[in-house]
Amino acid sequence: MGFKTKKPAWLKRELPVGPGYEKVRNLLSTARLTTVCQEANCPNMWECFSNQTATFMILGSQCSRNCRFCNITTSGELPPPDPDEPERVAVAAEKLGLNYVVVTSVTRDDLEDGGAGHFAKTIAELKKIGTRVEVLIPDFQGDANALNTVIHAGPDVLNHNIETVPSMYAAARPQADYHQSLELLYRASLMGIPVKSGIMVGLGETREELEATILDLYCYGCSFLTIGQYLQPSRQHLPVAAYYSPEAFDSLKRFARATGFKKIASGPLVRSSYQAATFLDD
Repeated sequence: MGFKTKKPAWLKRELPVGPGYEKVRNLLSTARLTTVCQEANCPNMWECFSNQTATFMILGSQCSRNCRFCNITTSGELPPPDPDEPERVAVAAEKLGLNYVVVTSVTRDDLEDGGAGHFAKTIAELKKIGTRVEVLIPDFQGDANALNTVIHAGPDVLNHNIETVPSMYAAARPQADYHQSLELLYRASLMGIPVKSGIMVGLGETREELEATILDLYCYGCSFLTIGQYLQPSRQHLPVAAYYSPEAFDSLKRFARATGFKKIASGPLVRSSYQAATFLDD
């Protein structure tokens, strides 16, 4: 398969510095906005901030679920949606000169619509400034009406991460359901929107399981796919079972391309919104 059990050199990278990074960081702080880049300790944060891009995270910074791979905070009071947040996201995107924005959220099972209405408002505000919008949504507990609310707002790409293979769900995503996520992706694809999903590797899955999951995603309507290395955020999170080599990621990319995916990003540091705008490029 081509993987190691000790953290390899290819996961180390130079941290870019410069005015672009500081501009994004200061703007986000001033606008009281959260990015998944910061909350999840994304390894690409410095690069993306330096290029004046970010993935905005709405609906607060505390999650209602406790996935054992994720660095998002799960403790503390879950606040109500901030009615001014959609407009602040759009203002920040305009100040940064963005023509493609990714919007994600924590999972909010405590809200009746799972936060779908707030997603829709954020999309609407971003559309006012003429930017393309990709949404990376939770599963909304399988609520078809919530999904419809988001899609009817007009995002350009609908992204929902399957995250891992079915056998790892009990350990990694105990409050989620593999087939429920597939059904969400399928319903979105039937509505004519480009559908995207992502997989982490290195949790203990086999190559055969990965191939089966890639096939499932394609059969359920996905045309865009990201594959990246799982990195343990802390000792309290699931350990890394294996570090995949760049060659192993290339092999998975070839398999996904042969399966029929239109665009694939596969590499050790790939994350679901990394270079997201390029997926819509011809």
